[in-house]
Amino acid sequence: MSTEVNFDGLIGPSHNYGGLSHGNVASKKNAFKVSQPKQAALQGLQKMNYLRDLGLTQGVLLPQQRPHLPTLRKLGFAGSDENIILQASNRAPELLAQCYSASCMWAANACTVSPSADSADGKVHVTAANLSSMFHRSIEHKTTSALLKAIFNDEQYFTHHAALPAGTHFSDEGAANHNRFAQNYGDLGLQLFIYGRYALRNNTHTTSQFSARQTYEASFAISRLHRLNENNVVFAQQNPRIVDAGAFHNDVVSVSNLNTFFMHEEAFVDKDVMQNELRSKFKGELHFIEVPTEQVSLESAVKSYLFNSQLITLPNADGMALILPEESRENDQVYTYLQHLEQQDTPIKHIKFVDVRQSMQNGGGPACLRLRVALDQQEVSAVNPRFLLSDDLLNRLNAWVNAHYRDEIHPDDLRDPSLAQENFTALDELTQIFGLGAFYEFQH
Repeated sequence: MSTEVNFDGLIGPSHNYGGLSHGNVASKKNAFKVSQPKQAALQGLQKMNYLRDLGLTQGVLLPQQRPHLPTLRKLGFAGSDENIILQASNRAPELLAQCYSASCMWAANACTVSPSADSADGKVHVTAANLSSMFHRSIEHKTTSALLKAIFNDEQYFTHHAALPAGTHFSDEGAANHNRFAQNYGDLGLQLFIYGRYALRNNTHTTSQFSARQTYEASFAISRLHRLNENNVVFAQQNPRIVDAGAFHNDVVSVSNLNTFFMHEEAFVDKDVMQNELRSKFKGELHFIEVPTEQVSLESAVKSYLFNSQLITLPNADGMALILPEESRENDQVYTYLQHLEQQDTPIKHIKFVDVRQSMQNGGGPACLRLRVALDQQEVSAVNPRFLLSDDLLNRLNAWVNAHYRDEIHPDDLRDPSLAQENFTALDELTQIFGLGAFYEFQH
């Protein structure tokens, strides 16, 4: 028996709307608005528990140290923590905002994971994403790698790889551009790597407004590192028009689960070629559920995050469930399509909604918040149990959030050194909850 475990990012106490992500429509639209970090974290925990109540195994990924003062020190700011924040706020507030980002909450970008059933050595392979296309995210992978090693800490079952080399050639955005198909989670799977551009070849299909982030070269390197058989791998290019419409990652326009692929009809370049290759390599029947543009426009798809949903198999229930943000229910065009979908003969039998508005306003929906990991029972048992959600852990985390998070963060609050100290105090207590010891750099 194998299962899919979802690891959600615990939204950190520095949750704010910096508008840092070029190409992310929601991020730019809400830049410099007042955020509600306490509400954001509680919404995230509520979503995690909702998935657990549905019968899924649910895990937690911790937030990173923010502000990340070591980065500011590397950039020439010196002195005490307070002095660094004051210097940066006066001389380079844009850099301070970059180092205050809570973007690690979107765990779909944390890494790419290949299950043991797919790898040549029979181990689960994990590669942290370098996220080199955005400075505020490029500083995450060192801590991400350390966190993943603390969670998947049994070398008998798990192999960890360092992030790919930094730079534009191997820009890697993690599982947000990765899908896997299988009849059952423990079966040999077919992995689909989606890229936005070539770095070392001529690009026939290019964007005109926003830069495509994931490179073909990065995707191919991950497949090599994870020791995947080329007969069980497919590479496909995301449609540049989709990127320019605001789908900066492919999980904004497609999502898969087992033998089902839910996608916008304009999501890919050479869609028919991709689907034919998937069919030829997959052992069994594949279900493609395409949403026509005439029913859901690109604008509505991006605005509602229809595809940035979690497509899950419900234990002991008929069919799959699509877990969507409330914004999909509130978009008339999208909700009309969803009502139609429920009546169709597809593997998707249930439509459910969750409230993650604070994350949505910063550009991330339910799928952004989670990392999917297919594990067999031995591998689940080998996962550090402190990171798997239980009633006790949920209660402790809710209490921790209520004790340490601000109700609101205004853009000017980032200039206040006391906010940084509040965040460090909160994270210090968090490491005690998870038994991590001196995990963050400020603890050394």
